[in-house]
Amino acid sequence: MNSIAQPIVSSSNTNSSPRLIERPMGDTELSYYLPSRASGVNDMYLHLGFDAAEHLVERPRVRLVWAILRVRHPLLASTVAMHSYEDVRFVYTLPSSPQDVLDDADRNLEYSSVSKHGVEYFPPMFWFLMAFLELIDAYLNGERTLSNQRLSYLVVTSGTAPLLTPPPTPRNTSPVEETFMPRTNHNILIYATHSLGDGMALHQFANEFLSLLGSDKNLQELEIQLKSNFVPEQSKLRRAICRVDYRAAQEEAIGGQTFPRKSKQPRHTVVATVSYDPEHTKSALQRCRANGVSISAALFAICNIAWAKMGKGSPDLPVLMYSAVNLRPYFQVQPSHDSYWFLAISYFTIVLPNFIPRSLDPKLMFWHRARAAKKQSTRMAKTPMFASRCLLVAEERGRRARMWAKEDDDRERGVINPPVPATPRLVRPPAPSSALIGLSLLGNLDKVYKHATFPSIKIHSATIGCRQRPGGILVFGYTIAGKLCISLGYDQNGFEDDAVDTFWENVLHAVEEYLLEPRYM
Repeated sequence: MNSIAQPIVSSSNTNSSPRLIERPMGDTELSYYLPSRASGVNDMYLHLGFDAAEHLVERPRVRLVWAILRVRHPLLASTVAMHSYEDVRFVYTLPSSPQDVLDDADRNLEYSSVSKHGVEYFPPMFWFLMAFLELIDAYLNGERTLSNQRLSYLVVTSGTAPLLTPPPTPRNTSPVEETFMPRTNHNILIYATHSLGDGMALHQFANEFLSLLGSDKNLQELEIQLKSNFVPEQSKLRRAICRVDYRAAQEEAIGGQTFPRKSKQPRHTVVATVSYDPEHTKSALQRCRANGVSISAALFAICNIAWAKMGKGSPDLPVLMYSAVNLRPYFQVQPSHDSYWFLAISYFTIVLPNFIPRSLDPKLMFWHRARAAKKQSTRMAKTPMFASRCLLVAEERGRRARMWAKEDDDRERGVINPPVPATPRLVRPPAPSSALIGLSLLGNLDKVYKHATFPSIKIHSATIGCRQRPGGILVFGYTIAGKLCISLGYDQNGFEDDAVDTFWENVLHAVEEYLLEPRYM
């Protein structure tokens, strides 16, 4: 709610709950606000009629879109406090959670049913037109809808018989989807005080509203977008709670399995890659869907079983694997440029047993562990503490990076630092947290490459990797050109014996046994 002429002014009482942000009105804003106090003079409205599928205009979806835009444009969710004729302020109450934003949006959203009384013998379009004209008349001539406590309001109506219209294009559709889709006539009425903006602001807002409403994002993706626009103010208590939660989550990351290593040899990274043709890839995807998991979750289980079959390490200690989580879907970056070059990742861990029970069918065990991996990753992504955990992971990684960089630089300069004092012995020593391997799961890259935009070029393969530290090992999994690709990049001189080769053979056999069936090779 920045003003061109005035900066944001925070409430002086920082301990108040809830926290408020205030901004004085400018002269033009005052010239519209002061006359509106008695009867709503200058209160604006915008009506838009449109045809759309019913599911796009259901209340949960509209409420989410309305909430997202009220966070993005805080003046819509503000109130007005008048202290004197010279001191009138917009007041924005910082929401404490996304649910607060949804509740506020819901209070300022109305679904108006269309009554046929008295016009039932007329065509549906006629009584529908009469109904929303009555709404506009009531807004213009009835009791005021808006107030100092309600600067904006949204009304939705629908009611005519479905219209047969084709689906939006371009899109990939199945033969069934090519049939005409029923759409219904809907109307939205956007009410706003003139002190918030002008008619062009209303139209720009309507465009933004319909762009979100008509997007292909489902409710879960819209919820993520709401959270991405929501930046809660953290109190000392909340920060303390976040740190306790972070430590508790770290204590659950138990792992005691590692590849046998050797040192003092130059690093030599090699990358082994296997791809499966589209037919086998489709079969693997179908088998994963039938068992309620993704390829990514299945790859965690495959690596787990590949290691367990080697019989190395204590069976009492589980296998800990880690992976990166892409944070881009969780927030919307709005810089002065539109470059996609920025780093937005965090990390999570998956813990699975290090044994193969003889009494259980191998396939049942595999899919059970794949579902366990999915459950852990879903719990990570959906925890209310997800944002704080990501921030604390970044803080911890930054702290370690600075410490290790100083050690490296001191060693390079020949500086000898005194040994770090031993930390006091803990009553309960921490559980081991050694990771066996990392997985970089990139998903379906065909959603990234817009093949239709370069029809004269056909991608048939892709590999990805990175320069690794000595002793590094990382599995990559992704789909490109309709083909499932799995690769293993590791330091060939960093591990003893043939442990990595055996592990990789077990991975490929597990893919064939559990995902492809019949065997690919």
